[in-house]
Amino acid sequence: MRINDPQAYRTMREDDLLAEMLDLKAKRLLELGCGAAHMTRLLAERFDPREIVATEVDQIQHERNLAAAQLLPVSFRLGGAEDIADPDRSYDLVLMFKSLHHVRRDLMDRALQEIHRVLKPGGMAWFSEPVYWGPFNDLLRLVHDEQEVREAAFAALKGAIESGLFELEVEVFFQVPRVYETWEVFEDCFLNITHTELDIDPDRRDQVRHAFERHLTPDGAHFLKPHRSDLLRKPG
Repeated sequence: MRINDPQAYRTMREDDLLAEMLDLKAKRLLELGCGAAHMTRLLAERFDPREIVATEVDQIQHERNLAAAQLLPVSFRLGGAEDIADPDRSYDLVLMFKSLHHVRRDLMDRALQEIHRVLKPGGMAWFSEPVYWGPFNDLLRLVHDEQEVREAAFAALKGAIESGLFELEVEVFFQVPRVYETWEVFEDCFLNITHTELDIDPDRRDQVRHAFERHLTPDGAHFLKPHRSDLLRKPG
């Protein structure tokens, strides 16, 4: 496994990458750390799964998800990856989109054990994590420097493979194109959040704004957001 490989990136959306690698039709899926449920909706609308259970630890965001228009076949649940409220061997696939590094470091190994527990034998687990590299990361670390927690998430995954808990099927590096039309759009995505407590005073906010505005063009600030995805299989 590699935490980064600057020469290996493909530019594409993550749902397109999922479509290349997995058949999700009629499968039972568990998404851990669904946030505002953007990927949850893509999974439901594009891949025709039998069921998606989408969990979130942020109470405020969870209530927003519940209040949104009903989305079949999705059910939302409050809870964390380290304590999954399902019986053993319940799911065909578990997905964590940029959420493993948000699990407390002392609970990451437990979360991976829980994922192993609720997967069927031979079931798959998809982990995508932002890579600490590139212009977008240089901007985002002014808001919240995640180098240590991202390294901890990588170490937890590597340890789970080395211990035999999972087998590594494939590791892929990809960049997701994203445009933030204005500072206010970027600010709402990354500074006006409820899932992480940020220590941002007015001076720091101005520093972030000036750094963002250096990327602005007449049609917004364009970025390539680097990610690594690891597709793991439960043995058996």
